[in-house]
Amino acid sequence: MSTGLSLPSRDRASPGRARSRRSWPRAYLLAGLSTLAACGTETLDAGRDVGLLPVNRRNALVICNDGSYDNWQGEYAVLLSHAGGPKLVGIVVNTSTPWPDLSVNIAGWRDLVRVARASGMEAPDPTPSAAPTLKRPANGDIDATKPNGSDGARRLLELSRQYGSPGRRLVVANGGRLTELADAYLMDNTVKDRIWVISSLGTASSSGASMGAPNGEEDPWADTIVAHRLQFIQVSSFYDQTVDVPQARIPTLPATDFGARMAMKQPNIYKWPMAADQVSVVAAAIPTFVVSANNVSAGAPVGANASAGPDLSNDPKGISWVVTSVSGQAVRDRIWSLLVPPTTAEPLPIYTSPVGP
Repeated sequence: MSTGLSLPSRDRASPGRARSRRSWPRAYLLAGLSTLAACGTETLDAGRDVGLLPVNRRNALVICNDGSYDNWQGEYAVLLSHAGGPKLVGIVVNTSTPWPDLSVNIAGWRDLVRVARASGMEAPDPTPSAAPTLKRPANGDIDATKPNGSDGARRLLELSRQYGSPGRRLVVANGGRLTELADAYLMDNTVKDRIWVISSLGTASSSGASMGAPNGEEDPWADTIVAHRLQFIQVSSFYDQTVDVPQARIPTLPATDFGARMAMKQPNIYKWPMAADQVSVVAAAIPTFVVSANNVSAGAPVGANASAGPDLSNDPKGISWVVTSVSGQAVRDRIWSLLVPPTTAEPLPIYTSPVGP
């Protein structure tokens, strides 16, 4: 993710107006009753499968991000996919200001895939995507923007056709710049009918939210395109991710390659709450994570020298959302229910990575 250059050590976004739960169709309430968890078998309560947002674990999921070592986004997506969803069907890897080397970034995500598979879990091959930020046309017309035609955008379009539909869209959990998502729209406008974008991005306010740091400052014109053209959920509330895997619990991680990778990453997890890109994954996967969310509409497209995307204003009729309050405890409860302690006292295996954190 991008953390910007002047982030506060802790984000205390305004909780805003709590969104009432909708009465979703019965089909949304009927998930599978049992599934294989990461380290055992669990029973799912289908009645708890619906949270405040219009997506849940029944939507297929794609990750779009830069580096893989600063937060738990990849690990949580793999664990949750293995434990009943959302099913992780794709990983698109790009760059950002703090993570500018695509070769390092893709190596980190490939290592995640390797350890997941070695530990008995499925994970898709990541797609590297090298593309510049999108250029705003002189006339400010979104649909006159020239697409990059990036590999990441092509992969998103392919997956959206395979797993997305107006009735059940593909979720793209974004933890960096929105370039590939905007590029996908520019290449094929019909993608708007097949995907939801959930992005760890910006800051909430009493009137809505801004599309700035984290991540919104990386490609403001892409922010504009996504906010105006795609179904968009901005998670602008974060939590202290450093307490998800405390030092005292490292010995209880599974004695697998996957557990060893988590142990290796733990000391290097970024201390900024706004670095917790996994909020884009758990917002869809864990119904109790989102405590409050508002419907919003995007403001006017940004100008040529913008340093952030458009403002998002509270609007009961808006089709986009801003998450304003979350529960870090809901994440820890769910993740540790999947990271079942080993039944023996055998130590974690020695872990080696081709690139390191």
